[in-house]
Amino acid sequence: MLALAMPHAGWAQTRYPDKPVRIIVPSTPAGVLDNVARALALRLADRLGQPIVIDNKGGAGGNIGAEAAARSPADGYTLFIGFNATHGANLALFGKLAYDPVADFAPISLLAAVPNVISVHPAVPVNSLAELVALAKSQPGKLSYASSGNGTSTHLAAELFKATAGIDMLHIPYKGSAPAVGDVIAGQVPVLVDSVSSSTAHVKAGKLKALAATSLKRLAVLPELPTVAESGYAGFQSTAWVGLLAPAGTPRPVIERLHTAVLDVMALPETRERLAAFGGEVTTSTPEEFAAHIRSEMARLGKVVRDANIKVN
Repeated sequence: MLALAMPHAGWAQTRYPDKPVRIIVPSTPAGVLDNVARALALRLADRLGQPIVIDNKGGAGGNIGAEAAARSPADGYTLFIGFNATHGANLALFGKLAYDPVADFAPISLLAAVPNVISVHPAVPVNSLAELVALAKSQPGKLSYASSGNGTSTHLAAELFKATAGIDMLHIPYKGSAPAVGDVIAGQVPVLVDSVSSSTAHVKAGKLKALAATSLKRLAVLPELPTVAESGYAGFQSTAWVGLLAPAGTPRPVIERLHTAVLDVMALPETRERLAAFGGEVTTSTPEEFAAHIRSEMARLGKVVRDANIKVN
């Protein structure tokens, strides 16, 4: 049996891949997940010697794409872009999923982190996070904030900050970042919690007033912007993350081949520059570290969902 197994393992290492590899992205094109996937695919094809096909399957908070990936053959030819919804908050948000975020996937590596930014319409009379907190406390439940949707990373970041700061703001969910940003710029909603990729251009144009970043360190694209932690809430962090996974049961030699290739690509200056252009930061890991991260995020984000009583309709 060992004699039979050893040539098979060698074949997996030397012959894989011998046809195009598909990466399922659980979102529409041009979003953060799609941008990360395409930045990876651009040079991953060179490393693997085969074309990389991006397959966008958005919907249901990423669950449609995740289920499709989980049900795909475990042969290394279908990969999945997971993130803090599909492999973090969704089990708590939806109560039941058609896939198991842990049992149905083999983690390969984290890829990127994309922080959120807390900002306001320029007419709002605050110039710091402390002043926003004071304003919110002066009118509990009356100050409203926009997010890109119910149960999204921006919504969870806002709810976590509300709990940390001890304030009550009214949540106005939108179907995506564009309409949320648009209504805040138009003055329909005073406060915005959204990804740095959607906020930066408007902040630089003076259409939004940024108050803080939700990352632990300052953003390269907005270096003058303090973090929430620097603004009086030590240790606060709420950052969207993106990672690469395969269906459970994918042979270990294939996972290792992919892991090595992914790390090579993510270390390239051009990859880092592509991510930095929309506020992303390269964040890689071992498969084991990524697996532990998923379990930790499911617990952490599940608590945020339960504490804030967030429901997805």
